[in-house]
Amino acid sequence: MADYKFHLLVCGGTGCHASNSDVLAENLKAELAEHKLSEEVQVVSTGCFGFCEKGPIVKVVPDNTFYTQVAPDDARDIVEEHVIKGRKVERLLYVDPNKKEQIGDSKHMDFYKKQLRIALRNCGFINPENIDEAIARDSYAAMAKVLSEMTPKDVIQVIKESGLRGRGGGGFPTGLKWEIAANNEADQKYVVCNADEGDPGAFMDRSILEGDPHTVLEAMAICGYSMGADKGVIYIRAEYPLAIHRLKVALKQAREYGLLGTNIMDTGFNHDIELRYGAGAFVCGEETALIRSMEGKRGEPTSKPPFPAQEGFNKKPTNVNNVETFANIPPIILKGSDWFSSIGSEKSKGTKVFALAGKINNVGLIEVPMGTTLREVIYEIGGGIKDGKKFKAVQTGGPSGGCLTEKHLDTPIDFDNLLAVGSMMGSGGMIVMDEDDCMVSVAKFFLEFTVEESCGKCAPCRIGNKRLHELLVKITEGKATKKDIRNMRNLCHVIKDTSLCGLGQTSPNPVLSTLENFYDEYMEHVENHNCPAGQCKALMRYYVLPDKCIGCGACARACPVGAISGERKKEHVIDQHLCIKCGACLEKCKFDSIIVK
Repeated sequence: MADYKFHLLVCGGTGCHASNSDVLAENLKAELAEHKLSEEVQVVSTGCFGFCEKGPIVKVVPDNTFYTQVAPDDARDIVEEHVIKGRKVERLLYVDPNKKEQIGDSKHMDFYKKQLRIALRNCGFINPENIDEAIARDSYAAMAKVLSEMTPKDVIQVIKESGLRGRGGGGFPTGLKWEIAANNEADQKYVVCNADEGDPGAFMDRSILEGDPHTVLEAMAICGYSMGADKGVIYIRAEYPLAIHRLKVALKQAREYGLLGTNIMDTGFNHDIELRYGAGAFVCGEETALIRSMEGKRGEPTSKPPFPAQEGFNKKPTNVNNVETFANIPPIILKGSDWFSSIGSEKSKGTKVFALAGKINNVGLIEVPMGTTLREVIYEIGGGIKDGKKFKAVQTGGPSGGCLTEKHLDTPIDFDNLLAVGSMMGSGGMIVMDEDDCMVSVAKFFLEFTVEESCGKCAPCRIGNKRLHELLVKITEGKATKKDIRNMRNLCHVIKDTSLCGLGQTSPNPVLSTLENFYDEYMEHVENHNCPAGQCKALMRYYVLPDKCIGCGACARACPVGAISGERKKEHVIDQHLCIKCGACLEKCKFDSIIVK
């Protein structure tokens, strides 16, 4: 790579692929070939840069110029202006939404300033389908150290001392989990990577697999060495075709290089990995349900004990960690437990990857040290709320988490602090909401998801969440009473206390947190049959403002049910009994004479 004058790094994650970044990369190569620059400039399709809001992204190295929202047709300008003439393409530079200024270097962008990329360290830097580039960034160096210098107990001790906790949502100490599996004797053991990422809006694990698959393969082999397992399985949802493709390429390359298979690095250690595909069931993110699915059975959780470390896949001791957890292992081995434990908070070490989404300027994938506050994430990294709207809530932890308010913005993000304020870390979803969001509808949305994804094995989850959802529907339709609110709160606690697995035990969290933090909004729905945010369709009312209506009749002609009447050049009236709240009248009115309450 040192022989090239420039490297054009093109985002090759799923989001940018959907915006034709693959075509952009080919166009760049064609332009370079046309100008006979292919020997001087290299185009590299990488993994996700994280700044999804502004993709596709092209980063020019070594001058670190950062181009955003690049279209395939922009390839000519990048080559002719930047590569040949040495002039930045101004119109493609990032514009800070708050400072209203162009920023051409990612080092000066607020989005990246407070991030610390450990799990994402190689994403956006290497071609994930080229093992040589991964090795140049220290891939498999940790495995070499482990196999040549450390005993299995040494490895487990380092992971324990690092303080790494599982990043899949439970937060169980990773080193302890490995130790339990190592202490259970068996003729066969398994290492399982949970890549079944099902939270709405979550794409953390997918991005790691798409951008740096070798880090997961290496970490699984290290885990296998520590616990005496020569077989690994990556359970990944079939809806991740790009991640699956890159894993297949990585597995093939690792075997060709002797980094997987038999007698790895001539040490006598054997370990190989296969892929198993999930069908997209959210409950299969729970480790016992995942194991049953891998065995070809219905994906349902089982009672614990026995734990997977005792009796897991094929009834053998099995260690299950998610993608992000594994991605932290190689740097811990190389840099030491003291280095890792110096990052983060007292009980939550290291960093956490979040999928930052919703009503925020800088949507994307971020990685921050544990202990970073919600305010720093939303207003500094996230760039604040879109369109100058007022912040209302942030949902952390996906369907299992809670909605936090302005009073929680200075809460440090870690496992214990989020639990203390009624939410949770989860796998890393973070959805920001503004003043236009109805919190009752938000709770209903997550309950709809949970009801759909419940495996149905236990009655509290199967029936309880259905009844809970029905109560929320009743509230959003203006048909509920105060008694329904009391019943809903009681039902939430019953479901939490009696469900079999984590899906049911945490499913009431969005309801309980919104009841706690937005009780007045619930009561406005119940007592006044009004949705303050104007989002609950059954409670919406369309009205004609008499002082603005000129009687043009455009609204009446647009109404599909004839709910609007009035003479020409005189004010019109909407019949609330006939109105279906389709919004056609509001769309057609050119005089702002129709309002929604």
